[in-house]
Amino acid sequence: MSVVIIGGHDRMVCQYKKVCKQFNCKAKIFTQMSASLSKQIGSPDLIVLFTNTVSHKMVRCAVEEAGRCNADVIRCHTSSKNALEEILENACA
Repeated sequence: MSVVIIGGHDRMVCQYKKVCKQFNCKAKIFTQMSASLSKQIGSPDLIVLFTNTVSHKMVRCAVEEAGRCNADVIRCHTSSKNALEEILENACA
């Protein structure tokens, strides 16, 4: 399963990658808005939006790409390791 994480904290990127690896998921993590974000997202199975730490522009871009590639979008207000584990448990089950 491929996962794209939008938002979160820069210092948590390694933790997010470890959690995704535990669930056998390939992960792309974007904590900052890049110029070509829509091209970098690709076509994942799941997009996780950490809404507390993400700009509205990034949310709009991610939702548009999710609609284009039929990816599920899960919004979570907290950007913690435990929140990501819970999301992936429900998504992978």
